[in-house]
Amino acid sequence: MEKKLKTVLFIVLGNAVLALGNAAFLVPNGLISGGVTGIGLILQQFLHIPVDIGVMVAEVVLFALGAFVMGKSFAATILMSTILYPTFFSLFGKIPFLTSLTDDKLMASIYAGLFIGAGIGMVIKVGGSTGGMDIPPIILNRWFGFSIPVMIYVGDTTLLLIQAFYSSSEQVLYGIIVVMLTSIVMDKFLIMGQKQTQVMIISPKYEQINETIHQKIDRGSTLIHATTGLQKEEQKVVLSIVSNRQLSALNDIVLEIDPQAFVVASEVNEVKGRGFTLSKRFLTAPEK
Repeated sequence: MEKKLKTVLFIVLGNAVLALGNAAFLVPNGLISGGVTGIGLILQQFLHIPVDIGVMVAEVVLFALGAFVMGKSFAATILMSTILYPTFFSLFGKIPFLTSLTDDKLMASIYAGLFIGAGIGMVIKVGGSTGGMDIPPIILNRWFGFSIPVMIYVGDTTLLLIQAFYSSSEQVLYGIIVVMLTSIVMDKFLIMGQKQTQVMIISPKYEQINETIHQKIDRGSTLIHATTGLQKEEQKVVLSIVSNRQLSALNDIVLEIDPQAFVVASEVNEVKGRGFTLSKRFLTAPEK
């Protein structure tokens, strides 16, 4: 129940932030963009349809396409975003305060990229979808195995190129800033709070180091069988995942036990399992 509530909350908040970035910064400053907002801008230019109406039409058509090709279960996963985003976009676009926050196009591009990237990141982080232009890449991935992120970039680039025919070179450059910032912020947001440090320790005193990690760092470990490259000696390597805060303490402990220990630390973006995404399970050490 708690997980479902978190998922719903992030989808609602994510769509609100996404809509705010488009309605408050992108559209009022005449910037161009990808996604369903880009489709709305194109429809406004060629068919003189208000952007919010164009966005709503695009969302409904793409939703219907996804439901027809991928089935009802897929449609259910994106129904919330299909309803929420056009609603928030239309609402925010009618609030004068929000649509007049800045008339500096560079600042508007930066904030649009930040808000749009954060909004998409919130939704995808909990396994949701923003609907819209996510749908064609998902269908292409199912039919032909194409990469979804690559297809999203191709779709956004195509929409930018279409808008470039009736936009100034300055608008195109600002549009590129929006798309690039969106991608960067979205990627950063997806791994936010999940980064840990993987540490591999090579030392003849691996048993003492291994026990100390459990007792003083309160982290699990794995012993990996290895052979030294030069002297061909059989030895075990201690592998452990610690938080960035714990890395310094772990280094001090290892070097205190064995000043000659070989320590390799690398950042990992996501860790799942006992002690991280699952609660710790304390086991009694086997008798020796």
